[in-house]
Amino acid sequence: MLLIGLLTIAAAPALGQSAPVPCSTAEFKRIDFWLGDWDARWQAFPGTPAGSGSNHITRTYGGCVTEEHFDAGSFKGHSVSTYLMRTKSWRQTWVDDQGAYIELAGGPDSSGNFVLTTLPQSGTAAAKRMIFTDIEPDSFTWRWQATQDGKTWTDNWVIRYTRKKH
Repeated sequence: MLLIGLLTIAAAPALGQSAPVPCSTAEFKRIDFWLGDWDARWQAFPGTPAGSGSNHITRTYGGCVTEEHFDAGSFKGHSVSTYLMRTKSWRQTWVDDQGAYIELAGGPDSSGNFVLTTLPQSGTAAAKRMIFTDIEPDSFTWRWQATQDGKTWTDNWVIRYTRKKH
């Protein structure tokens, strides 16, 4: 009888309290600067002609996932991003109509940028990363960079984002 009483007392707060809302902590909001509708413009880089497109970013699945829909006419892509509590890092998966599948991990850095780097490939230091810089309420710069040595990064594609006016 004592055991039943102790179990009832221990369970009472859990029964009377509502569970915390999943994905509602500050960590899950670190990428919220990206939410919304964006105009994207870029200058030519070797292998990448100048162009423009749009990006639509939403939170889905109860706020647990940040979902991207990128459209540059002949190039379209989609990503899903979420914060993983167990690793204390963000994960993103990108797919597009060119057959790409890219897995990235990272998050905010000490400079106020948001950096996601490709997950390590076996036996190579070569990596790519996307870095969101110059983040303002209605604009930011997105850079797709590569490294061969894991230390020196080179821009391969730089997109200037401005929030669409509705």
